[in-house]
Amino acid sequence: MAGNGVPKAQGVVTVGLEDLRTGSVPFIALEDAFGPTSLGIIIVKDLPPEFPELRRRLLFAASQVAKLPAEDLESLECPSAKWLVGWSCGKETLKDGKYDTLKGSYYVNCAFYKDPSLTAAQPNHPNTNFPEYTHPNIWPSETTHSRLSGFKATAEALCSLIIDTAALVARACDRYARENVEGYQEGYLEHVVRTSTTTKARLLHYFPGSPATPAGYPSTPVLAATAADRGAAMDDEDDDWCATHIDHGCLTGLTSAMYLDDEHSSTPQDELHLPPDPAAGLYIRSRVGTTVKVSIPRDCLAFQTGEALELITQGRFRAVPHFVRGVREGNGKVARNTLAVFTQPNLHEMVDEKRDFATFAKEVVERNH
Repeated sequence: MAGNGVPKAQGVVTVGLEDLRTGSVPFIALEDAFGPTSLGIIIVKDLPPEFPELRRRLLFAASQVAKLPAEDLESLECPSAKWLVGWSCGKETLKDGKYDTLKGSYYVNCAFYKDPSLTAAQPNHPNTNFPEYTHPNIWPSETTHSRLSGFKATAEALCSLIIDTAALVARACDRYARENVEGYQEGYLEHVVRTSTTTKARLLHYFPGSPATPAGYPSTPVLAATAADRGAAMDDEDDDWCATHIDHGCLTGLTSAMYLDDEHSSTPQDELHLPPDPAAGLYIRSRVGTTVKVSIPRDCLAFQTGEALELITQGRFRAVPHFVRGVREGNGKVARNTLAVFTQPNLHEMVDEKRDFATFAKEVVERNH
């Protein structure tokens, strides 16, 4: 256990961008990152020099979007796409049928990565009635809302950088799978990442919560392996900012979180050096029964395995449950912003012997919305 009762981040693999480019990441590192007993996450360092500023600008913009007037936010919603395009808040159910009202999301289709003229997935699938992916992107007016100037361009630039990096992680996974997964199609995952029009970004704003630990919450997280009789109850209550779940895509690219005093921050430079509650942040339930806090350095990206990748690799790489614990110490005004980019197959591409991604994704969407 680290200081303040926070579980130490154990077993997180870090690789350099150049190692991914040259194909020199050893298989054992990939197994440690994504294998059956892993945390299902890898951190990539030495990113392009434009990354830090893109991250600061876009994550700060998440707070600016969330502060728009209610009528403006409503105009950015897309009910026909089950709120998976544009602004969404309180529409998703992740646990016990309860609606998730503790965060707001801004969803962006990343088809522009394949073709700058595209604003959504190409409806080249028999089941074209899938607006969650085929509805065009919705963007706030940067003329009306001057504080969002450059929002679209920044979002597209940062998402493109993350997908570029995801493609290199995918190439490393392809090398491994070619040697270890029977019948694996060479280069499949990199092809999916680079050519998909269904990759989706989610800019997240976690609203400030209560400064005090609510009654019934443990004061600190625990390791389930050493407190098995209490672990399940703790996890049920501890995932207050984002309920425990697994991602359903291939690789999920994650930035580090930006913590801001939601009342007084006026520029990206107001980012807090550390959250006031050291226990707040991303937690992963490992395959060996521990719950581990994972911190992503600000100048790095992390990539998590999703359910589709687990299917594609026949279980050699595993998706792992994770959640976000809110800030419960300090002044109660701290928000958390982050970006997740879900790289996913095209709608017509197969994830197992029976299902294409459209069929698989529909099952997940119906379960969560």
